[in-house]
Amino acid sequence: MPTELKSAGDEIPRGHRIIEVRVAELKQLFNAIDPSPFRERDLDPRAEEFIVDWSKDLPADAPLGLVVYLDRTAGPPDEATALKEAVHQFFRQRAAATRRSLRDLFRRGRTSLMIGLAFLTASIVVGDALASYFQGRGFANVLRESLLIGGWVAMWRPLEIFLYDWWPVLADARLHDRLGAMPVRIEYQTLASPDAWRLDWPAVPASDQTASRRGPTPAAS
Repeated sequence: MPTELKSAGDEIPRGHRIIEVRVAELKQLFNAIDPSPFRERDLDPRAEEFIVDWSKDLPADAPLGLVVYLDRTAGPPDEATALKEAVHQFFRQRAAATRRSLRDLFRRGRTSLMIGLAFLTASIVVGDALASYFQGRGFANVLRESLLIGGWVAMWRPLEIFLYDWWPVLADARLHDRLGAMPVRIEYQTLASPDAWRLDWPAVPASDQTASRRGPTPAAS
């Protein structure tokens, strides 16, 4: 009688903070409308949100690990490796996309800063000129101060970008880096139907999976 695998994949080292997910089938972790091969498929948005939200509740410098509790017996011998590669590739792509967003944010910040400085300079010059031209009149100082305030208002957006907006984006990129390198392990439910794995891998012949568990056939004497 073949021995049922209870788990497969990476060992989770001591000290890693574990993210736990339970699904009936591996395909529940992935976007159902994505036609890409398994290793290149996007995670389901709900699965991604669950994993990311859990990881944000953990210390920012803690190494992470993912354990998937699967309500079926083991499938093909490489399914844990395929799952790890798919998860890693997905979060590495997220990290790259987040860093592109960060570069775009800094580019907009630099453009906004140049526009803001130019407007502030013009506001000061025009305000001083009007105050000098209408010297001695009460509204001259009011007009000058109004232009000065408008100039500083124009600086609000670049200051917001360079003081506040960039570091949450960088934190997301670093989090995706950690998720893209974490060990991934599958824990199986050995009491499930022995053919339940075929819902995830319908194209794999049952004989291949059975043979992989039994090991190589002894040579005839």
